[in-house]
Amino acid sequence: MFGRVTACCIAAFLIVSPASSNGETRAFAGLSLPDAANVNATMLNQAGDRSDFLTKDRSPIRSGEPGDDRNLDRAHGDSARTEMASLDPEMPAGSLPSPSQAPIAAPALVQPFGLAVSPLTYGDVLAKWRGVESDIRAERDILAHCREKTAPCPLEAQRFLGIVAAGRAQIGRARIGVINRAINMAIRPMSDLEQWGVEDRWSAPLVTMATGLGDCEDYAIAKYVALIEAGLAPDDVKLVIVRDPVISEDHAVVTARLDGKWIVLDNRWLGMVEDREMVRIVPLLELDGDGVKMFRRDMPPVARTASEPASLRF
Repeated sequence: MFGRVTACCIAAFLIVSPASSNGETRAFAGLSLPDAANVNATMLNQAGDRSDFLTKDRSPIRSGEPGDDRNLDRAHGDSARTEMASLDPEMPAGSLPSPSQAPIAAPALVQPFGLAVSPLTYGDVLAKWRGVESDIRAERDILAHCREKTAPCPLEAQRFLGIVAAGRAQIGRARIGVINRAINMAIRPMSDLEQWGVEDRWSAPLVTMATGLGDCEDYAIAKYVALIEAGLAPDDVKLVIVRDPVISEDHAVVTARLDGKWIVLDNRWLGMVEDREMVRIVPLLELDGDGVKMFRRDMPPVARTASEPASLRF
């Protein structure tokens, strides 16, 4: 989908992001979205100066020191509560909770790259993803028959279930790593145009396993399904479209959440890194069971823990 095949080939060395991939398309195909142009233009302008986006402030978020704003003026608080109670004759002056008794909201679910997202309700990307999800559901029926031995099991399904079983035999990061490596090794990179005669085609895992060929989104879709089949919670697995602003190319990867951190799985190398270590990319879209969402750099980022960086290096 994203252009010439070499963009999706597996690098023989482990790097955070390659200097050049020689092949993803210059713009994400079908990105006909109402706000995407303005938002992504802002993102790319922010990331355009390499010296800037590689050296942004990475000081940790501070959670508060003794003597900060939490030390409220009790006299002022008491008078404020009395004044508020006087506006409602049925509310006793002492019935309002003090600031220390105020309920604490649960932290929002942190998305990959710590960015806010907003859902997309139309567009070519959403249509493609819905089509792939339909194919995935049909293939899950095949996998179920294979497990139950109620029907002949195609060779591609046997291969895919073998990868899933190898992942299930591991725990934690090892489970994610086994599946990442197995999918990378099971597929040979080839562009959609060369393989199918069309510029852009997204294939479900068993189709890709049957041909043994695919480009970056085919690798990503296969990993996305395999990780969930291997036991990861669906909320902990996302397919993400990213852009490398240095070489103006788009690419598909998978992110998996482990111990509160998002790990990035990329077909261009066998190693795995955390999302905040991806120093040269701009996240564009997030795809999962809830549909397609756009990363928003024009919205406040989701707060990370005090030990994590306040800003990302892209």
